[in-house]
Amino acid sequence: MAETTPSFKPSLGLLDGTMIVAGSMIGSGIFIVSADITRNVGGAGWLILVWAITGFMTLTAAVSYGELSGMYPKAGGQYVYLKEAYNPLTGFLYGWSFFAVIQTGTIAAVGVAFSKFASYFSFLSFMDVKQENIIFSVGKFSLYPAQLVSIVLIIFLTWVNTQGIKSGKIIQTTFTVVKLLSLFGLILFGFLLGANHHIWNDNWANGWHMQQLAPAAGAGSNDFLGTPILGVAMIGAIAAAMVGSIFSSDAWNNVTFIAGEMKNPKRNIGMSLFLGTLIVTSIYVLANLMYVSVMPVSAIAFAPQDRVAVAAAKVIFGPLGTYVIAVMIMISTFGCNNGLILAGARVYYTMAKDGLFFRQAGSLNKNAVPGWALWAQCVVASILCLSGKYGDLLDMIAFVAVLFYALTVAGIFILRKKRPDLERPYKAFAYPVLPGLYILLAGIFCIALIIQKPGYAGWGLGIVLAGIPLYYIAQRKTQ
Repeated sequence: MAETTPSFKPSLGLLDGTMIVAGSMIGSGIFIVSADITRNVGGAGWLILVWAITGFMTLTAAVSYGELSGMYPKAGGQYVYLKEAYNPLTGFLYGWSFFAVIQTGTIAAVGVAFSKFASYFSFLSFMDVKQENIIFSVGKFSLYPAQLVSIVLIIFLTWVNTQGIKSGKIIQTTFTVVKLLSLFGLILFGFLLGANHHIWNDNWANGWHMQQLAPAAGAGSNDFLGTPILGVAMIGAIAAAMVGSIFSSDAWNNVTFIAGEMKNPKRNIGMSLFLGTLIVTSIYVLANLMYVSVMPVSAIAFAPQDRVAVAAAKVIFGPLGTYVIAVMIMISTFGCNNGLILAGARVYYTMAKDGLFFRQAGSLNKNAVPGWALWAQCVVASILCLSGKYGDLLDMIAFVAVLFYALTVAGIFILRKKRPDLERPYKAFAYPVLPGLYILLAGIFCIALIIQKPGYAGWGLGIVLAGIPLYYIAQRKTQ
């Protein structure tokens, strides 16, 4: 009897898809990045506006992707959309960037965040990234226990996902439900137990005065120097601030990569995108409103090691708050990395099927998942953990990710003219206004980021362009 070739098994429903969207988005960012955002913009109003703009952009892009997912309900998601709207080279450049930095860099950063917050517990304090905790050092390279733990976490979750889509689904749904309930609980207790109307009023008295904050030399933790930001510089300040919020809101498109394993993908992917991004956007805005009701703006901007949620939890729960947040972040990052690992390998699988990636990545194992692609992703993410440069990678990720999001949303306009005959069970909401507005905002963000942080944006663009010769090498081998 001939052996049956493994194929993807449609076993994920709307709830699973929504949990993949929400779970992949919520990692460690919401607990940390508000500090850097506040230093860049300086006012409570601007802090909330940065999160609101990011949320609006994310929701707009997500509902726009719904049209594309209905047209091309198969594994690969954004890679497929770019290839169909433009050409195979554009799709490859996205897939290459995805493998080199977007997905693997995010997996590494989230894994290290898990390890760092685990060090809050005394019996795991050896995992903290401190000079005395270095395992060994050679030249500029230093190896910390946190890096090793993050690699073990990535290897474990990769192995789990090689066992079949159901294994990954169970972890994803369970951990995402727990962290959503935990975040709602933190927000609720923050407003009920920690809110102080004097702090709230003080924060909003100058809430729309934009300034760059820096700690005052030799002063207390709530003392700072503010440099007013005016005119065109305000756009650059908002763009720099949005790096953190965009990183925290990224990876919502991961559900499009696993279309081959979704039940009724033409409907469920679009709905998962909308519901997941709406839930997360609401949580992020509410969490930041809670922060400004609990702490002065300066305490948010200069929270120790940028751990804003830890500082807020100490106000709400007392000394116990540190451990509450540590557990929440460990749960959050564990579930986030599972979603990233689960979805990412499907892009490499589809690229390999097109002859644009390692041939082995285009095969499924006995459990009907792309095992080789999962392990290849694991290796690159582990190397990035060891590099110690995940902080720099995140700045590059924001630029590259938004650049490709804008190109993909623009693909809706192109495909409406190029393929008007193709079935569209779901059409982009408020087309062409909202998709056009997203492209405009994304373009402003990318240009402002190039001006504000030319080094990081330049490296990100360089990584994308490095894929051009690789594409032609792959093409030649295929031919």
